[in-house]
Amino acid sequence: MSLDHTHDPDLISWVESARDHADFPVQNLPFGAMDFGEGPRPVVAIGEEVFDLKVATQRGLLGESGELAGAVASPSLNALANLGADVRQELRCRISALLTGSDPSLHDDSQARSEVLRQQADGTMLAPFAIGDYTDFYCSIHHATNVGSMFRPDNPLMPNYRHLPVGYHGRASTVVLEGGEVRRPSGQTLPVEANDPIDGPSRLLDYEFELGFYVGQGNPMGSRIEMVSAPQHIFGLSIVNDWSARDIQKWEYQPLGPFNAKNFCTQVSPWVVTMEALEPFRVAGPARGPEDPENLPYLHPDRPDQSLSIVCETAIRTAGMRERGEDPFVISTGDFRHMHWTIEQMLVHHTSSGCAMRSGDLIASGTVSGPEPESRGCLLERTWRGSEPIQLPDGTERKFLQDGDEIIMRAWCEMPGAVRIGLGRCAGTIAQAE
Repeated sequence: MSLDHTHDPDLISWVESARDHADFPVQNLPFGAMDFGEGPRPVVAIGEEVFDLKVATQRGLLGESGELAGAVASPSLNALANLGADVRQELRCRISALLTGSDPSLHDDSQARSEVLRQQADGTMLAPFAIGDYTDFYCSIHHATNVGSMFRPDNPLMPNYRHLPVGYHGRASTVVLEGGEVRRPSGQTLPVEANDPIDGPSRLLDYEFELGFYVGQGNPMGSRIEMVSAPQHIFGLSIVNDWSARDIQKWEYQPLGPFNAKNFCTQVSPWVVTMEALEPFRVAGPARGPEDPENLPYLHPDRPDQSLSIVCETAIRTAGMRERGEDPFVISTGDFRHMHWTIEQMLVHHTSSGCAMRSGDLIASGTVSGPEPESRGCLLERTWRGSEPIQLPDGTERKFLQDGDEIIMRAWCEMPGAVRIGLGRCAGTIAQAE
């Protein structure tokens, strides 16, 4: 992938709400799924409006491909993503031309404009993909080292960590769209100084700020995705909140890793920012030190700017803050560029055994944490296991989440010479246990 005219920072859309929009200017064009009372369909965000792909195709604005017409008539992005990167790139160029006026077909037709462009506020956001499988990685060496230091101070980083991206399989059945309530989970925990576990609501509920990518075209079982072709198999990125019950996790995770501590709810943001839109924000990954081994050939990056600079911000709003009309309070700000492993390396390693990927599979990065305390992407790290509580503006404090707490995650890309684009938000509010 490379930069093209759709990334031009001087490009301006005739859609007024897109001009200087913090998240969705014409240089972004993220995909999602919405329902305006006529059935779910794929859409593209432009400012505060959306471009209806189904209607645009019916009007002949996106060419005459029967495959594309069938894909955009589907209720989710799966069929569209399965058409491959070339179709996605061509579609991006076509929509950009229509929304900037270099192709006047839409701008000059008032009836078409009224049908193709709709206000986001008039529809219902839906989950962008029907997720078949969900995998969660552990790609921040800062997060892994911090957590390891708490629980294994003599051996904080396992010997395999610097050799491969560590991951585990999660539950796709409880991956849901952001914005709703998150029920506090119950489960087995081992109280401090107790000999036997108890069953009850988690008392150490936490969030994890992650980024996740959706698979575009998959691969046949028994085959590998190579590094050089990995970007062609990645449709785009969203925000992921991997809600975690730390007390349940501590008791259950040995020897096979997390289970009920993480399977009760994972939230995703509604908009999927494509790999093409993210291209201006490519950066070199963190420098490897003498303690880092040479990557095995299959994991060796095929470009120097293999990482992405994406700012990841988490804010909290307690029930009391909402009642008083107070703004959320930012508790951490990190950057995806600090991740030890890239999204391409995650995908390549996942398929190195011959594992088949399918369109719409979700692969999450693990907690995005950087080298500074303020960049740690979960409360476990941010409060150092509860020993350093976060002080909130109203005088209260948080070690872990309480019922009524709302977590609001936002992510965006911003670099000199490029127009800022955003991934939107991912929010959820803790509800009491059943």
